[in-house]
Amino acid sequence: MMRINIARNIGTIVLLFVLGAVADVYASGLPDFVALAEKNGPAVVNISTTQKILRSRPQFNIPDLPENSPFNDFFEKFFGENNNMPREFDSKSLGSGFIISSDGYIITNNHVIKDADEIIVRLGDRREVPAKVVGADERSDIALLKVDAKGLPVVKIGNAESLKVGEWVLAIGSPFGFDHSVTAGIVSAKGRNLPSENYVPFIQTDVAINPGNSGGPLFNLDGEVIGVNSQIYSRTGGFMGLSFAIPIEVAMDVVNQLKTKGHVSRGWLGVLIQDVTRELAESFGMDKPHGALVSRVLPDSPAADAGFKIGDVIVNYNGSMIDRSGDLPPVVGRTAIGKKVPVKVIRNGKRVTLKVKIGELPGEDELKVASSSGSATDNQLNIQVTNLTAEMRSKLGVQNHGVLVKTVKSGAAFDAGIRKGDVILRLNNTKVKNTGHFTEIVKGLPKNKSVPVLVQRRGGPIFLALKVKDGKK
Repeated sequence: MMRINIARNIGTIVLLFVLGAVADVYASGLPDFVALAEKNGPAVVNISTTQKILRSRPQFNIPDLPENSPFNDFFEKFFGENNNMPREFDSKSLGSGFIISSDGYIITNNHVIKDADEIIVRLGDRREVPAKVVGADERSDIALLKVDAKGLPVVKIGNAESLKVGEWVLAIGSPFGFDHSVTAGIVSAKGRNLPSENYVPFIQTDVAINPGNSGGPLFNLDGEVIGVNSQIYSRTGGFMGLSFAIPIEVAMDVVNQLKTKGHVSRGWLGVLIQDVTRELAESFGMDKPHGALVSRVLPDSPAADAGFKIGDVIVNYNGSMIDRSGDLPPVVGRTAIGKKVPVKVIRNGKRVTLKVKIGELPGEDELKVASSSGSATDNQLNIQVTNLTAEMRSKLGVQNHGVLVKTVKSGAAFDAGIRKGDVILRLNNTKVKNTGHFTEIVKGLPKNKSVPVLVQRRGGPIFLALKVKDGKK
Protein backbone atom coordinates (compact mmCIF):
# COMPACT_ATOMS: atom_id res chain seq x y z
CA MET A 1 0.00 0.00 0.00
CA MET A 2 2.86 2.35 0.92
CA ARG A 3 4.57 1.66 -2.39
CA ILE A 4 1.39 2.49 -4.32
CA ASN A 5 1.04 5.83 -2.54
CA ILE A 6 4.69 6.69 -3.20
CA ALA A 7 4.23 5.81 -6.86
CA ARG A 8 1.12 7.93 -7.06
CA ASN A 9 2.91 10.87 -5.43
CA ILE A 10 5.82 10.60 -7.82
CA GLY A 11 3.42 10.40 -10.77
CA THR A 12 1.60 13.50 -9.57
CA ILE A 13 4.87 15.41 -9.20
CA VAL A 14 6.00 14.38 -12.69
CA LEU A 15 2.61 15.37 -14.16
CA LEU A 16 2.70 18.77 -12.48
CA PHE A 17 6.26 19.30 -13.71
CA VAL A 18 5.26 18.44 -17.29
CA LEU A 19 2.19 20.69 -17.17
CA GLY A 20 4.28 23.53 -15.78
CA ALA A 21 6.85 23.09 -18.52
CA VAL A 22 4.15 23.11 -21.19
CA ALA A 23 2.63 26.24 -19.65
CA ASP A 24 6.06 27.92 -19.68
CA VAL A 25 6.49 27.01 -23.36
CA TYR A 26 3.12 28.48 -24.28
CA ALA A 27 3.73 31.55 -22.15
CA SER A 28 7.14 32.13 -23.68
CA GLY A 29 5.56 31.99 -27.12
CA LEU A 30 3.26 34.94 -26.45
CA PRO A 31 4.66 38.45 -26.94
CA ASP A 32 5.06 40.91 -24.08
CA PHE A 33 3.80 44.31 -25.22
CA VAL A 34 4.38 46.10 -21.89
CA ALA A 35 7.86 47.48 -22.60
CA LEU A 36 6.93 48.34 -26.19
CA ALA A 37 3.87 50.34 -25.11
CA GLU A 38 5.71 52.13 -22.29
CA LYS A 39 8.61 53.13 -24.52
CA ASN A 40 6.61 54.30 -27.56
CA GLY A 41 3.43 55.66 -25.99
CA PRO A 42 4.88 59.14 -25.31
CA ALA A 43 5.63 59.64 -29.04
CA VAL A 44 2.00 59.00 -30.03
CA VAL A 45 -0.28 62.05 -30.06
CA ASN A 46 -3.97 62.83 -30.12
CA ILE A 47 -5.11 65.17 -32.90
CA SER A 48 -8.32 67.19 -32.70
CA THR A 49 -9.55 69.40 -35.51
CA THR A 50 -12.17 72.09 -35.88
CA GLN A 51 -13.84 73.07 -39.13
CA LYS A 52 -16.11 76.10 -39.56
CA ILE A 53 -19.35 75.18 -41.36
CA LEU A 54 -22.15 77.51 -42.45
CA ARG A 55 -25.64 76.10 -42.03
CA SER A 56 -29.02 77.65 -42.59
CA ARG A 57 -31.54 77.35 -39.79
CA PRO A 58 -34.87 75.74 -40.72
CA GLN A 59 -37.68 78.04 -41.75
CA PHE A 60 -40.46 78.59 -39.21
CA ASN A 61 -43.74 80.36 -39.81
CA ILE A 62 -44.49 82.75 -36.94
CA PRO A 63 -48.12 82.34 -35.90
CA ASP A 64 -50.48 85.29 -36.26
CA LEU A 65 -50.74 86.37 -32.62
CA PRO A 66 -52.54 89.36 -31.09
CA GLU A 67 -50.49 92.56 -31.04
CA ASN A 68 -50.19 92.58 -27.27
CA SER A 69 -49.37 88.86 -26.93
CA PRO A 70 -46.42 88.16 -24.59
CA PHE A 71 -45.18 85.52 -27.08
CA ASN A 72 -44.44 88.05 -29.85
CA ASP A 73 -40.98 88.92 -28.45
CA PHE A 74 -40.15 85.23 -28.01
CA PHE A 75 -40.99 84.24 -31.60
CA GLU A 76 -39.25 87.29 -33.05
CA LYS A 77 -36.08 86.59 -31.09
CA PHE A 78 -35.73 82.93 -31.96
CA PHE A 79 -37.59 82.53 -35.27
CA GLY A 80 -37.61 86.03 -36.79
CA GLU A 81 -36.32 86.99 -40.23
CA ASN A 82 -32.75 87.60 -39.05
CA ASN A 83 -32.59 84.14 -37.53
CA ASN A 84 -33.08 82.52 -40.93
CA MET A 85 -29.62 83.71 -42.01
CA PRO A 86 -26.88 81.03 -42.21
CA ARG A 87 -25.10 80.43 -38.91
CA GLU A 88 -21.53 79.32 -38.35
CA PHE A 89 -21.04 76.01 -36.55
CA ASP A 90 -17.92 74.19 -35.39
CA SER A 91 -17.49 70.62 -36.67
CA LYS A 92 -14.96 68.68 -34.59
CA SER A 93 -13.14 65.41 -35.29
CA LEU A 94 -10.48 63.28 -33.66
CA GLY A 95 -7.51 61.29 -34.89
CA SER A 96 -4.04 60.11 -33.98
CA GLY A 97 -0.48 60.75 -35.09
CA PHE A 98 3.12 60.06 -34.14
CA ILE A 99 6.24 62.18 -33.77
CA ILE A 100 9.09 61.44 -36.18
CA SER A 101 11.52 64.19 -35.15
CA SER A 102 12.29 65.84 -31.82
CA ASP A 103 11.68 69.31 -33.32
CA GLY A 104 7.99 68.61 -33.87
CA TYR A 105 7.27 66.86 -37.20
CA ILE A 106 4.23 64.57 -36.94
CA ILE A 107 2.71 62.04 -39.35
CA THR A 108 -1.04 61.49 -39.54
CA ASN A 109 -3.70 60.73 -42.16
CA ASN A 110 -4.80 63.33 -44.67
CA HIS A 111 -8.45 62.59 -43.93
CA VAL A 112 -7.86 63.44 -40.25
CA ILE A 113 -6.89 67.06 -40.97
CA LYS A 114 -8.56 67.68 -44.34
CA ASP A 115 -10.36 71.07 -44.54
CA ALA A 116 -9.59 71.76 -40.86
CA ASP A 117 -9.47 75.41 -39.74
CA GLU A 118 -7.72 74.55 -36.49
CA ILE A 119 -5.54 71.58 -35.51
CA ILE A 120 -4.63 70.91 -31.89
CA VAL A 121 -2.10 68.23 -30.92
CA ARG A 122 -2.22 66.78 -27.42
CA LEU A 123 1.22 65.45 -26.50
CA GLY A 124 2.01 62.56 -24.20
CA ASP A 125 2.68 64.97 -21.28
CA ARG A 126 -0.86 66.42 -21.77
CA ARG A 127 0.34 69.67 -23.33
CA GLU A 128 -1.95 70.93 -26.09
CA VAL A 129 -0.22 72.80 -28.91
CA PRO A 130 -1.47 74.14 -32.25
CA ALA A 131 -0.14 72.48 -35.40
CA LYS A 132 0.27 73.67 -38.95
CA VAL A 133 0.07 71.53 -42.08
CA VAL A 134 3.41 71.23 -43.84
CA GLY A 135 1.81 69.27 -46.66
CA ALA A 136 -0.71 66.57 -47.43
CA ASP A 137 -1.17 63.91 -50.11
CA GLU A 138 -4.70 62.70 -50.80
CA ARG A 139 -3.67 59.69 -52.87
CA SER A 140 -1.68 58.06 -50.07
CA ASP A 141 -3.81 59.61 -47.28
CA ILE A 142 -0.67 60.94 -45.57
CA ALA A 143 -0.27 64.39 -44.00
CA LEU A 144 2.76 66.00 -42.35
CA LEU A 145 2.20 68.37 -39.40
CA LYS A 146 4.59 70.64 -37.48
CA VAL A 147 4.28 71.85 -33.89
CA ASP A 148 6.47 74.45 -32.21
CA ALA A 149 8.25 72.31 -29.64
CA LYS A 150 11.70 70.90 -28.91
CA GLY A 151 13.09 67.76 -27.33
CA LEU A 152 10.03 65.65 -28.11
CA PRO A 153 10.07 61.83 -27.90
CA VAL A 154 10.19 60.13 -31.29
CA VAL A 155 9.35 56.72 -32.74
CA LYS A 156 11.81 54.45 -34.51
CA ILE A 157 11.09 53.94 -38.21
CA GLY A 158 11.16 50.31 -39.36
CA ASN A 159 10.77 48.36 -42.60
CA ALA A 160 7.38 47.04 -43.72
CA GLU A 161 8.84 45.01 -46.59
CA SER A 162 10.34 42.52 -44.14
CA LEU A 163 6.95 41.89 -42.47
CA LYS A 164 5.63 38.34 -42.58
CA VAL A 165 1.97 37.29 -42.63
CA GLY A 166 1.12 36.02 -39.15
CA GLU A 167 3.61 38.33 -37.43
CA TRP A 168 2.47 40.14 -34.26
CA VAL A 169 1.86 43.89 -34.53
CA LEU A 170 0.61 46.55 -32.12
CA ALA A 171 -1.27 49.83 -32.58
CA ILE A 172 -1.38 52.86 -30.29
CA GLY A 173 -3.98 55.57 -30.88
CA SER A 174 -7.03 57.43 -29.64
CA PRO A 175 -10.16 55.44 -30.63
CA PHE A 176 -13.25 57.50 -29.82
CA GLY A 177 -10.93 59.97 -28.05
CA PHE A 178 -9.51 57.48 -25.52
CA ASP A 179 -5.84 58.53 -25.58
CA HIS A 180 -3.03 56.00 -25.83
CA SER A 181 -5.21 52.94 -26.28
CA VAL A 182 -3.11 49.89 -27.14
CA THR A 183 -4.44 47.07 -29.32
CA ALA A 184 -2.62 44.07 -30.77
CA GLY A 185 -3.07 41.47 -33.49
CA ILE A 186 -1.31 39.87 -36.41
CA VAL A 187 -0.55 40.73 -40.03
CA SER A 188 -3.39 39.20 -42.06
CA ALA A 189 -2.06 39.99 -45.54
CA LYS A 190 0.31 42.29 -47.41
CA GLY A 191 0.00 44.29 -50.61
CA ARG A 192 -3.76 44.75 -50.42
CA ASN A 193 -5.23 47.09 -53.03
CA LEU A 194 -8.38 48.97 -52.08
CA PRO A 195 -10.81 50.61 -54.52
CA SER A 196 -10.12 54.01 -52.97
CA GLU A 197 -6.42 53.96 -53.75
CA ASN A 198 -4.35 52.01 -56.29
CA TYR A 199 -0.95 53.42 -55.38
CA VAL A 200 -0.80 52.08 -51.79
CA PRO A 201 -0.07 48.37 -51.10
CA PHE A 202 -1.90 48.26 -47.75
CA ILE A 203 -0.94 46.03 -44.81
CA GLN A 204 -4.04 44.15 -43.64
CA THR A 205 -4.21 43.27 -39.93
CA ASP A 206 -6.77 42.09 -37.39
CA VAL A 207 -5.67 44.75 -34.90
CA ALA A 208 -8.72 46.48 -33.38
CA ILE A 209 -8.90 49.88 -35.11
CA ASN A 210 -11.81 52.28 -34.60
CA PRO A 211 -12.63 55.93 -35.41
CA GLY A 212 -9.91 58.01 -33.77
CA ASN A 213 -7.13 55.47 -34.48
CA SER A 214 -6.62 56.96 -37.95
CA GLY A 215 -3.10 58.29 -38.40
CA GLY A 216 -1.67 56.34 -35.48
CA PRO A 217 1.38 54.06 -35.71
CA LEU A 218 1.51 50.31 -36.24
CA PHE A 219 4.52 48.72 -34.51
CA ASN A 220 6.36 45.43 -34.93
CA LEU A 221 7.71 43.56 -31.89
CA ASP A 222 11.03 45.41 -32.17
CA GLY A 223 9.20 48.65 -31.38
CA GLU A 224 9.59 49.99 -34.92
CA VAL A 225 6.81 51.75 -36.84
CA ILE A 226 6.02 49.69 -39.91
CA GLY A 227 2.70 51.27 -40.88
CA VAL A 228 0.21 54.12 -40.47
CA ASN A 229 -3.28 52.94 -39.50
CA SER A 230 -5.64 54.35 -42.09
CA GLN A 231 -8.83 52.42 -42.85
CA ILE A 232 -11.16 49.70 -41.66
CA TYR A 233 -13.62 47.51 -43.49
CA SER A 234 -16.91 47.65 -41.65
CA ARG A 235 -20.62 47.19 -42.21
CA THR A 236 -21.45 48.79 -38.88
CA GLY A 237 -18.97 51.67 -38.65
CA GLY A 238 -16.99 49.84 -35.97
CA PHE A 239 -14.18 47.29 -35.97
CA MET A 240 -14.98 43.96 -37.67
CA GLY A 241 -11.55 42.33 -37.86
CA LEU A 242 -10.26 44.02 -41.03
CA SER A 243 -7.85 46.93 -40.59
CA PHE A 244 -5.56 48.49 -43.17
CA ALA A 245 -2.29 50.36 -42.64
CA ILE A 246 -0.12 52.33 -45.06
CA PRO A 247 3.40 50.82 -45.25
CA ILE A 248 5.92 53.11 -43.56
CA GLU A 249 8.09 53.22 -46.70
CA VAL A 250 5.21 54.79 -48.62
CA ALA A 251 4.52 57.25 -45.79
CA MET A 252 8.16 58.31 -45.42
CA ASP A 253 8.57 58.79 -49.17
CA VAL A 254 5.56 61.11 -49.10
CA VAL A 255 6.91 62.94 -46.04
CA ASN A 256 10.33 63.50 -47.62
CA GLN A 257 8.75 64.88 -50.79
CA LEU A 258 6.42 67.16 -48.83
CA LYS A 259 9.40 68.48 -46.85
CA THR A 260 11.61 69.11 -49.85
CA LYS A 261 9.22 70.29 -52.57
CA GLY A 262 5.79 70.67 -50.96
CA HIS A 263 4.03 68.13 -53.19
CA VAL A 264 4.25 64.47 -54.18
CA SER A 265 5.32 63.19 -57.59
CA ARG A 266 4.68 59.64 -58.74
CA GLY A 267 5.91 57.53 -61.58
CA TRP A 268 3.57 57.03 -64.54
CA LEU A 269 3.49 54.30 -67.15
CA GLY A 270 0.39 55.38 -69.08
CA VAL A 271 -1.68 52.20 -69.39
CA LEU A 272 -5.10 51.16 -68.18
CA ILE A 273 -5.02 47.63 -66.80
CA GLN A 274 -7.22 44.85 -65.44
CA ASP A 275 -6.84 41.39 -63.91
CA VAL A 276 -6.40 38.32 -66.08
CA THR A 277 -9.25 35.87 -65.51
CA ARG A 278 -9.05 32.15 -66.23
CA GLU A 279 -11.01 32.62 -69.45
CA LEU A 280 -8.82 35.53 -70.58
CA ALA A 281 -5.69 33.54 -69.78
CA GLU A 282 -6.98 30.80 -72.06
CA SER A 283 -7.77 33.30 -74.80
CA PHE A 284 -4.24 34.72 -74.64
CA GLY A 285 -2.59 31.30 -74.61
CA MET A 286 -1.37 31.53 -71.01
CA ASP A 287 -0.94 28.51 -68.74
CA LYS A 288 -2.58 30.26 -65.77
CA PRO A 289 -4.06 33.68 -64.98
CA HIS A 290 -1.45 36.18 -63.79
CA GLY A 291 -0.12 39.62 -64.64
CA ALA A 292 -1.75 42.93 -65.53
CA LEU A 293 -3.65 43.01 -68.82
CA VAL A 294 -3.26 46.24 -70.81
CA SER A 295 -6.70 47.36 -71.97
CA ARG A 296 -5.54 50.77 -73.22
CA VAL A 297 -2.29 52.57 -73.97
CA LEU A 298 -2.73 56.28 -73.40
CA PRO A 299 -1.50 58.53 -76.23
CA ASP A 300 1.76 60.43 -75.72
CA SER A 301 2.52 58.32 -72.63
CA PRO A 302 5.73 56.54 -71.61
CA ALA A 303 4.06 53.22 -72.49
CA ALA A 304 3.15 54.47 -75.97
CA ASP A 305 6.71 55.67 -76.56
CA ALA A 306 8.08 52.29 -75.38
CA GLY A 307 5.88 50.31 -77.77
CA PHE A 308 3.29 48.82 -75.42
CA LYS A 309 0.26 47.37 -77.18
CA ILE A 310 -3.32 46.66 -76.18
CA GLY A 311 -3.52 43.02 -75.12
CA ASP A 312 -0.02 42.92 -73.61
CA VAL A 313 0.07 41.17 -70.24
CA ILE A 314 2.63 42.76 -67.91
CA VAL A 315 4.22 40.00 -65.80
CA ASN A 316 7.38 41.67 -64.50
CA TYR A 317 8.20 45.31 -63.80
CA ASN A 318 11.82 46.27 -63.11
CA GLY A 319 12.48 42.89 -61.50
CA SER A 320 9.24 42.76 -59.49
CA MET A 321 6.82 39.96 -60.35
CA ILE A 322 3.32 41.18 -61.23
CA ASP A 323 0.82 38.53 -60.17
CA ARG A 324 -2.30 40.72 -60.16
CA SER A 325 -3.10 44.03 -61.81
CA GLY A 326 -3.09 45.71 -58.38
CA ASP A 327 0.60 44.88 -57.96
CA LEU A 328 1.61 47.25 -60.77
CA PRO A 329 0.53 50.80 -59.72
CA PRO A 330 2.46 50.87 -56.38
CA VAL A 331 5.79 49.84 -57.92
CA VAL A 332 5.34 52.22 -60.85
CA GLY A 333 4.38 55.05 -58.50
CA ARG A 334 7.55 54.60 -56.45
CA THR A 335 9.81 54.64 -59.52
CA ALA A 336 11.93 57.76 -59.97
CA ILE A 337 10.67 60.00 -62.76
CA GLY A 338 12.90 59.77 -65.81
CA LYS A 339 14.30 56.36 -64.90
CA LYS A 340 14.42 53.68 -67.59
CA VAL A 341 13.18 50.29 -66.43
CA PRO A 342 12.69 46.89 -68.11
CA VAL A 343 9.13 45.55 -68.33
CA LYS A 344 8.38 41.98 -69.38
CA VAL A 345 5.10 41.33 -71.17
CA ILE A 346 3.37 38.36 -72.77
CA ARG A 347 2.40 39.27 -76.32
CA ASN A 348 0.76 36.77 -78.65
CA GLY A 349 1.91 33.94 -76.40
CA LYS A 350 5.56 35.06 -76.35
CA ARG A 351 7.58 36.96 -73.72
CA VAL A 352 8.82 40.38 -74.81
CA THR A 353 10.99 42.80 -72.80
CA LEU A 354 10.33 46.52 -73.28
CA LYS A 355 12.38 49.45 -71.99
CA VAL A 356 10.27 52.34 -70.73
CA LYS A 357 11.26 55.76 -69.44
CA ILE A 358 8.90 56.53 -66.55
CA GLY A 359 7.06 59.85 -66.62
CA GLU A 360 5.26 61.85 -63.93
CA LEU A 361 1.70 60.91 -63.06
CA PRO A 362 -0.70 63.57 -64.45
CA GLY A 363 -4.35 64.20 -63.54
CA GLU A 364 -6.88 61.39 -63.92
CA ASP A 365 -7.88 60.52 -67.46
CA GLU A 366 -11.67 60.59 -67.82
CA LEU A 367 -13.50 59.54 -70.96
CA LYS A 368 -17.24 59.57 -71.64
CA VAL A 369 -19.23 57.42 -73.99
CA ALA A 370 -21.78 59.48 -75.93
CA SER A 371 -25.10 58.40 -77.42
CA SER A 372 -24.98 57.11 -80.95
CA SER A 373 -26.69 57.02 -84.30
CA GLY A 374 -26.09 55.34 -87.62
CA SER A 375 -26.69 52.05 -89.40
CA ALA A 376 -26.72 48.76 -87.50
CA THR A 377 -26.06 45.14 -88.30
CA ASP A 378 -27.00 41.75 -86.87
CA ASN A 379 -24.80 38.68 -86.48
CA GLN A 380 -24.38 35.21 -84.93
CA LEU A 381 -23.60 36.68 -81.50
CA ASN A 382 -27.20 37.90 -81.27
CA ILE A 383 -25.88 41.43 -80.89
CA GLN A 384 -26.72 44.62 -82.77
CA VAL A 385 -24.03 47.24 -83.31
CA THR A 386 -23.75 50.59 -85.07
CA ASN A 387 -20.97 52.70 -86.50
CA LEU A 388 -19.46 55.56 -84.47
CA THR A 389 -19.74 59.17 -85.58
CA ALA A 390 -16.65 61.35 -85.93
CA GLU A 391 -17.69 63.27 -82.81
CA MET A 392 -17.98 60.07 -80.80
CA ARG A 393 -14.58 58.86 -81.99
CA SER A 394 -13.05 62.17 -80.91
CA LYS A 395 -14.56 61.94 -77.44
CA LEU A 396 -13.45 58.33 -77.05
CA GLY A 397 -9.94 59.00 -78.28
CA VAL A 398 -10.16 56.28 -80.97
CA GLN A 399 -9.68 56.68 -84.69
CA ASN A 400 -11.09 54.64 -87.56
CA HIS A 401 -12.25 51.74 -85.40
CA GLY A 402 -14.89 50.68 -82.91
CA VAL A 403 -18.64 49.96 -83.05
CA LEU A 404 -21.37 50.80 -80.55
CA VAL A 405 -23.57 48.08 -79.06
CA LYS A 406 -27.27 48.94 -79.47
CA THR A 407 -28.88 45.70 -78.27
CA VAL A 408 -27.70 42.42 -76.74
CA LYS A 409 -29.89 39.34 -76.58
CA SER A 410 -29.27 35.97 -74.95
CA GLY A 411 -26.16 34.37 -76.39
CA ALA A 412 -22.37 34.33 -76.32
CA ALA A 413 -22.01 38.13 -76.22
CA PHE A 414 -24.41 38.45 -73.29
CA ASP A 415 -22.70 35.59 -71.44
CA ALA A 416 -19.34 37.34 -71.91
CA GLY A 417 -20.70 40.47 -70.23
CA ILE A 418 -21.17 42.72 -73.26
CA ARG A 419 -23.98 45.20 -72.66
CA LYS A 420 -25.89 47.94 -74.44
CA GLY A 421 -23.81 51.13 -74.66
CA ASP A 422 -20.47 49.32 -74.80
CA VAL A 423 -18.11 50.27 -77.61
CA ILE A 424 -16.37 47.20 -79.04
CA LEU A 425 -12.84 48.26 -79.98
CA ARG A 426 -11.13 44.91 -80.62
CA LEU A 427 -12.36 41.36 -81.14
CA ASN A 428 -10.06 38.35 -81.14
CA ASN A 429 -7.01 40.68 -81.12
CA THR A 430 -8.25 42.52 -84.23
CA LYS A 431 -9.25 46.19 -84.35
CA VAL A 432 -12.90 46.54 -85.33
CA LYS A 433 -13.07 49.13 -88.14
CA ASN A 434 -16.85 49.30 -88.66
CA THR A 435 -20.03 47.21 -88.58
CA GLY A 436 -19.17 45.33 -91.77
CA HIS A 437 -15.72 44.46 -90.49
CA PHE A 438 -17.24 43.41 -87.17
CA THR A 439 -19.54 40.94 -88.94
CA GLU A 440 -16.59 39.45 -90.85
CA ILE A 441 -14.60 38.96 -87.64
CA VAL A 442 -17.56 37.34 -85.90
CA LYS A 443 -18.01 34.86 -88.76
CA GLY A 444 -14.43 33.69 -88.32
CA LEU A 445 -14.55 33.22 -84.55
CA PRO A 446 -13.48 29.74 -83.38
CA LYS A 447 -16.04 27.53 -81.66
CA ASN A 448 -15.72 26.47 -78.02
CA LYS A 449 -12.63 28.60 -77.48
CA SER A 450 -12.36 31.84 -75.48
CA VAL A 451 -11.25 34.91 -77.41
CA PRO A 452 -10.59 38.41 -76.00
CA VAL A 453 -12.91 41.30 -76.74
CA LEU A 454 -11.98 44.87 -75.73
CA VAL A 455 -14.87 47.20 -74.95
CA GLN A 456 -15.07 50.81 -73.84
CA ARG A 457 -17.52 51.20 -70.93
CA ARG A 458 -18.33 54.40 -68.99
CA GLY A 459 -15.16 56.01 -70.25
CA GLY A 460 -12.80 53.13 -69.43
CA PRO A 461 -11.62 50.15 -71.50
CA ILE A 462 -12.06 46.59 -70.25
CA PHE A 463 -11.25 43.16 -71.66
CA LEU A 464 -13.88 40.39 -71.64
CA ALA A 465 -13.60 36.74 -72.63
CA LEU A 466 -16.06 35.58 -75.29
CA LYS A 467 -16.73 31.96 -76.27
CA VAL A 468 -18.98 30.92 -79.17
CA LYS A 469 -20.42 27.44 -78.63
CA ASP A 470 -21.51 25.01 -81.32
CA GLY A 471 -25.19 25.35 -82.22
CA LYS A 472 -25.68 28.36 -79.92
CA LYS A 473 -25.73 32.03 -80.65
